[in-house]
Amino acid sequence: MQRNLMEKIKESLGSVLPVAAIVFILMLTIVPVSGEMFFMFFIGTVMLVVGIGLFTLGADTSMIIIGEEIGAKLVRLKKIGLILPVCFIIGVLVTVAEPDLKVLADQTPIVDTQIMVWSVGVGVGIFLALAFWRIFLQIKISVLFVILYAFVFIFACSPLISPSFVPTAFDSGGVTTGPITVPFIMALGLGLSSIRGDKTSEEDSFGLVAMCSVGPILIVLILGALSDTNVPEQTLEPIGEYSLVSEVFGKFMHALPHYMKDVAMAILPIVAFFVFFNAISLKLDKKTLIKIFVGLAFTYIGLVLFLTGANTGFMPIGQYLGESLAGSGYSWVLVPIGMVIGYFIVSAEPAVHVLKQQVETITEGRISAKALGLSLAIGVACSVGIAMIRVITGVSIFWFLIPGYALALIISFLVPPIFTSVAFDAGGVASGPLTATFLLPLAMGASVAAGGNMAEDAFGIVAMVAMTPLLTIQLLGLVSKFKSAPKTEVLEGQMFPLKLDESCDTVVILDKKEGV
Repeated sequence: MQRNLMEKIKESLGSVLPVAAIVFILMLTIVPVSGEMFFMFFIGTVMLVVGIGLFTLGADTSMIIIGEEIGAKLVRLKKIGLILPVCFIIGVLVTVAEPDLKVLADQTPIVDTQIMVWSVGVGVGIFLALAFWRIFLQIKISVLFVILYAFVFIFACSPLISPSFVPTAFDSGGVTTGPITVPFIMALGLGLSSIRGDKTSEEDSFGLVAMCSVGPILIVLILGALSDTNVPEQTLEPIGEYSLVSEVFGKFMHALPHYMKDVAMAILPIVAFFVFFNAISLKLDKKTLIKIFVGLAFTYIGLVLFLTGANTGFMPIGQYLGESLAGSGYSWVLVPIGMVIGYFIVSAEPAVHVLKQQVETITEGRISAKALGLSLAIGVACSVGIAMIRVITGVSIFWFLIPGYALALIISFLVPPIFTSVAFDAGGVASGPLTATFLLPLAMGASVAAGGNMAEDAFGIVAMVAMTPLLTIQLLGLVSKFKSAPKTEVLEGQMFPLKLDESCDTVVILDKKEGV
């Protein structure tokens, strides 16, 4: 266990360090800060590294096992009338436990925090049940995405919805698929794959996360249609100044019990559901149960450290950097700086580690973790750059979301189905807690300094981060499809089609003289 923990800490250090280094360089050069704020960010960075390491170790030994066991058991039952209600309950419980959903809900005043959290939870529950229903009916996922997103965009563009609700609605679809939801829901898919084992089970094991991202968008849009269209003007709280290092420690110590309570309240319903389901159906052996509960303890401690470090150490610095850069007269530097931070920040997202591992495992290495990670990083870098352009110019988010999703849906009919499922899953996974706690405050600070409409210009950055991986990973699928296509060789002036397996490294030279 100790060796595994050190490996996870090493991995998280490699993920967080590039982002921290960029921010430290900015604080030492372009945007100078006090020594106390510098120290606050340093403590937050350390807590992030340790938190991600503990969380990923805990997820491997608890959340993933729980999800796989429940998923496999549900499929064995083959009772759609039982599976759908259980999926709905799981969807609601894991969503209200998502830390980054609460972060987003706390930052937007357009909807009450608790109303938004539970409404989004219901949306995820409904669409998780719909995702399982799709698998049983063998409906092609690309067709379903076309129908769902066509309805979403038509509804979002209608006069019933205030423009201020649209960015938050699409952001909610991204933040719901975070460090708790992704391991659980993806493991449900893996449980399905392990039992069915038919030719479509591999591709069907992915796509659950993507389906669960649609529900929150629709729910928040419905809330927008039912709510007062006069959205209050948004302001940012001033960033506190610290004159002593002890005050910085006090800030973290004050926040720690709050997140201990929040994470406990979030995880306890999942634990209670697992204990109940195990007692009546799973009946796992004692050794497995001990392993799961030890993993849950690691998950709890890791999430507490992660959220405390991200919210206390990262969020204020992100807001301060955004305000300073946008108000410096050189607001254009936000675009390249945002792209560089976006490129590296996706590697620090806890759920991204889970996705890469799950994809490489179930595809038996055909989609490598390295290639998937690079595609995600490029996509997120582009999306953050576009989001910063929106903050500076005030361009409507529809000018990017509609063409982006349209192109992604068109490509989905040209690539192997598994790439479509993975791509749409990755879109939700990439927009995790760090996006909500650092990039969103960065955009909010920049929007206020630039004199823009924060609800329409700053919000939507999570949605942009969730969109671009749909394109980059499916383009990876196109490249893979092209490489595995039948090849031809020129032999004695004639073309002979040679159908080579993509794993074949040997070409047999044909000799016409021998009649072969």
